[in-house]
Amino acid sequence: MTVEDVSVAGSSPEGGVISVWTLNRPGKLNALNADSHRAIKEASVRANADDSVRCVVIRGAPPLEPEEGKRPKPPAFAAGADISEFAGKDSDDVRPFFENNAWEAIWNISKPTIAMVDGFALGGGTELALSCDIRIASDRSTFGQPEINLGLIPGGGGTQRLCRLIGYGRTMEIVLSGGMVKAEDALQMGIVNRMVSPEDLESETMKLAEDISRKSPYTTKVAKRVIRGALELPFSEGILMERSEFVALFDTEDKEIGVRAFLERSDADWVGR
Repeated sequence: MTVEDVSVAGSSPEGGVISVWTLNRPGKLNALNADSHRAIKEASVRANADDSVRCVVIRGAPPLEPEEGKRPKPPAFAAGADISEFAGKDSDDVRPFFENNAWEAIWNISKPTIAMVDGFALGGGTELALSCDIRIASDRSTFGQPEINLGLIPGGGGTQRLCRLIGYGRTMEIVLSGGMVKAEDALQMGIVNRMVSPEDLESETMKLAEDISRKSPYTTKVAKRVIRGALELPFSEGILMERSEFVALFDTEDKEIGVRAFLERSDADWVGR
């Protein structure tokens, strides 16, 4: 995986970047292997610790130019796990890997995360996208949880995140059939936030990432934490959490900066606290 920091003009405090992660196994349709998981976990630790990182965008490397006489490979975000690493393994072999995995590392990043999906996002690839806060997909993308065809079930949070996102019945159909979901249907179900042309995918994703990155970095982390609470807390407790966090923001410098900028019709110059 490669990591590139893209500077955000107009971010405050100054020096804000979008951390763009590219899954870089195009010859294998960017399938996730042990090295991919290790790189994602390391990048997640850095994203959490580095105050300059305001947003994370995850993408798959584009296909390589085909050799003469051979068909080009299709685009892929991540076409699942590298199944060759499953052969001959028992539960004792795989448990440590899945107890400390890349999907949870991404899920636990405190900054906003966006999956930029072009092409196949299957199995662990769908789960990687689901671990992000927002998903933007090209209209040639395909999602699915085909693990049932291997005698397995999704193991990277797919059954849980998908069910919370699109509901019980649709999740059952996707997981039990092992079938594919085209981008248009994924948009209708709510798996993805937006569907755009492949030509517009990068610009649309980066524009959204830039817009988010220009907000108060402190407040965006609070907002993400509270919205996540809606997935885990009973409704009445979630309301209390939201109220508590809202009131606490009145003691921050960024609240005063934001209110003053609104009243003066100027740009907010956030300090991040």
